[in-house]
Amino acid sequence: MKKIALLGSTGSVGRNTLEVVAQHPDTFQVVALAAGANIELLARQIIQFQPEIVSVGKPERIDELRQLVGSWRGDILCGEEGMVQVATHPAADIVMTAIIGSIGVVPTLAAIEAGKTIGLANKETLISAGHIVMESARRNNTLIIPVDSEHSAIFQCLQGERSEDVAKIILTASGGSFRHLSRSELSHVTVEDTLKHPNWSMGAKITVDSATMMNKGFEVIEAHWLFGLAYEQIDCVLHYESVIHSMVEYKDRAVIAQLGTPDMKVPIQYALSYPERMPLVTEPLDLIKFGKLNFAEMDYERFPLLRLAYDCGRTGGTLPTVLNAANEVAVERFLQGEISFLAIEQIVERVCSDHHVQYDPALEEIFAADAWARREARKS
Repeated sequence: MKKIALLGSTGSVGRNTLEVVAQHPDTFQVVALAAGANIELLARQIIQFQPEIVSVGKPERIDELRQLVGSWRGDILCGEEGMVQVATHPAADIVMTAIIGSIGVVPTLAAIEAGKTIGLANKETLISAGHIVMESARRNNTLIIPVDSEHSAIFQCLQGERSEDVAKIILTASGGSFRHLSRSELSHVTVEDTLKHPNWSMGAKITVDSATMMNKGFEVIEAHWLFGLAYEQIDCVLHYESVIHSMVEYKDRAVIAQLGTPDMKVPIQYALSYPERMPLVTEPLDLIKFGKLNFAEMDYERFPLLRLAYDCGRTGGTLPTVLNAANEVAVERFLQGEISFLAIEQIVERVCSDHHVQYDPALEEIFAADAWARREARKS
């Protein structure tokens, strides 16, 4: 029985993780959950999976949750300290980090220090503090298994191969909700339009990031840290069907790709069951139905935030932290109707341009840069 602590249980990845667990009750057991404000859903998850402890975002949610969970009498914690206790639960074998944003840094580091295997779906942890996280993982001999579909694909394509034989990796991108629109046609798109992703069912924030291609930019930086590759070895290509999740090209020019239907339960289950594979109830890939797989060269003028992510990643220091924090605030402002879609890019580019980079930052300096970027991004 593999025991799981899940950070972000009410989000898209968290819900899919629990669906995987429900398919394999004799293999997986949930021992700890952390969520934010969706208390009603969290209560249903507690009743179904009976974790030993849970954590909520704010202390005022504790009494509300207690009233909804019936006879369950486990501990209810809150805030960052609560997430850390979930992430370091003594019984947990693997910690699935499915929360959104840089709030994942502290509990992820705590889980690494506690010797837990990490199922990493919180890419912002590596964007903000990649050098610290990967050094901690090396020092503690901690296995980090990527859960993003692209990074899971790369991870799978690398199995049994030597890292020194890798020429480059190729991350595929659907292009998001507006992939066929020109920049001039983006001036008046709405939040509702943006959230209609053509292939994937994801949370609001990541769907917006997919439309701006910021999500792919974050994946480039994440891949740099996960696989130890130079940015020149990380390519991106538009692939409209989202069937090929990513590829690895080796120095002999052989290319190995991982294919599958666009269902997040596939990489989630692979992370949970690794190194084994298990049956999964999901739609099988039918290449005959697709008929053709289409690809296009990435247009970095059309998607300037992807180009900016490469630049920030190469610069390093606190700049990727600022990139992530500014984007989080800008996307939140867009979702709340405060700014236009194209203003997301303008805010992120402005904040990054104004930042004075600190190199090889300590965790406290990362948090300070994050806070500065959020303040700057809220300015009109």
